[in-house]
Amino acid sequence: MKLNDPIKVLAWLQQRPSAHDLHAAFPEEWKAMEQELQAALATRDTTRLHRLLHPGAKPETPETRAKIALNKREKQDLVRAAIRQRMAALAIERHGLAIATGRTSGKVRFNLFNGWLAQRLLFRRDLERKPVSLRWFKLLWPLVWQKRLLMPLVERKGIYCFYSLEFVRRLGELIGSRRCLEIAAGDGTLSRFLHEQGVAVTATDDYSWQDRIAFPGAVERLEAGAALRHYQPQVVLCSWPPAQNSFEREVFRTGSVELYIAVVSTHRFASGNWADYDSQQAFTVERRPDLARLLLPPELGCEVLVFRRQPQRTDCTVPR
Repeated sequence: MKLNDPIKVLAWLQQRPSAHDLHAAFPEEWKAMEQELQAALATRDTTRLHRLLHPGAKPETPETRAKIALNKREKQDLVRAAIRQRMAALAIERHGLAIATGRTSGKVRFNLFNGWLAQRLLFRRDLERKPVSLRWFKLLWPLVWQKRLLMPLVERKGIYCFYSLEFVRRLGELIGSRRCLEIAAGDGTLSRFLHEQGVAVTATDDYSWQDRIAFPGAVERLEAGAALRHYQPQVVLCSWPPAQNSFEREVFRTGSVELYIAVVSTHRFASGNWADYDSQQAFTVERRPDLARLLLPPELGCEVLVFRRQPQRTDCTVPR
């Protein structure tokens, strides 16, 4: 496969090829990526890590949106950036797994006792999550000595945190009877839990992670911007939005939205579009550590951001 056929390469990347396949197809790009990653990790440079995961990322402007025609070199640069992005994501995932487990090869798994205990605490069956009882979690989680294996194992299936029953109830109280939409909902776990508490919420996702997530019928296949325009929700939820995503800004642009609740990592490079969080002016933002403490496991480092639309200012000048 060659860079001079960008349409073919980009279509192949959409299938999320493995690290082995990427290395075989583009060995020089892989070598360059590894050198940059090693340098970033050695210096603990988060800016360099961000550039690896978002090569060529530039602020969206009317000029860039209007520029549709690209010359041959620009097309190749675009494809090269997409290749390195996929390579870097897989390499960083592998590096994180090695740090968490202490293993660089072979299969990683719980032993019988730890696996059984984690299954009873967190799942109904297989990898179907359940609302976790905080009381039982606090009692039994200390008995799991392979804690560091949990998230590296389940993240491969699109699971980035676990929700306590107390969190779901508190979230339901915040939403109340308002029209609610979950975007980038993944397997729809959070919406499913809210439904069980009597909350009316619609789960949507663009299904771009089909290689990891088994999407149930209850999750409507709809890109976030289209979902916001279609449903005109009053409340929007998003749990662990991808870092530097382009869709959260649509939440702030949607006039019907009164409340936006985002579950993100305490590490800004790991999730969420912090540039848009900081630049938007229509909403106030409140960090909710009381809610974050109800997300599991505690070692994960979750943060809950609650954005509330500010009342519109009106000119109350009294005429003379």
